[in-house]
Amino acid sequence: MTLNGRVAVVSGASGSLGNAISRELAERGANLALLDRDADKLADITSKLQISDDRIITLPVDLLDASGVRLAAKAVAGKFGRIDILLHLVGGWTGGKTILESTADELTFMLNKHIWTSFHVIQAFVPHLVRNGWGRVVMVTSPYGKHAGAKVGPFSIGKSGQNALMLALAQEIQGSAVTANLLQVRTIDARGEKAVAPSVENSSWTSLDDLVGAILYLLSDEAKAVNGAILPLHGAFY
Repeated sequence: MTLNGRVAVVSGASGSLGNAISRELAERGANLALLDRDADKLADITSKLQISDDRIITLPVDLLDASGVRLAAKAVAGKFGRIDILLHLVGGWTGGKTILESTADELTFMLNKHIWTSFHVIQAFVPHLVRNGWGRVVMVTSPYGKHAGAKVGPFSIGKSGQNALMLALAQEIQGSAVTANLLQVRTIDARGEKAVAPSVENSSWTSLDDLVGAILYLLSDEAKAVNGAILPLHGAFY
């Protein structure tokens, strides 16, 4: 599959999945807009991609700053003339406490990570996709977003809100040739431990290769009818 001429925004680009998918998109001809809070990490990613300056823009941005995210979207559209793909890959987890033990700050942290960052990038970037008449939005969620578990309350609340946000978006953009989908992952196996030492404990972990493959499928024309889906990429879990 070629992505020549497509413009892909990757938020949370410095993470393991952000790194992996950025490399794959670059190899397939996409132009890249990489977003992260850490400018040094963005510079490191760019140096490893070996991509010409006319095909990439890096933007240090706090995704909790709505005006900053809108300015980032304006900068991307200004450089490339269009935006086609939004991959929002910001992660974060807190747990180990019951609801009664959890603090308001811990809940706020999860709401910020999973709901507010998602809300801001959707509002800033998705209008560009709709104007194109083609686009793809992909985010990563967790089984806990659907089935809350003991001692993961704040995380479950954050992920369930992100799910609701994306599913509502999917309904609202029907007929625009833009799709919005979620990949459901329990744990990302960023270090290849599942392949090296498979066990009952990590049997439901998801490799970076599997995640990248699923994202590429959702970006393809073959997935044009897939909208509002939560695709499970894990073993038996609930």
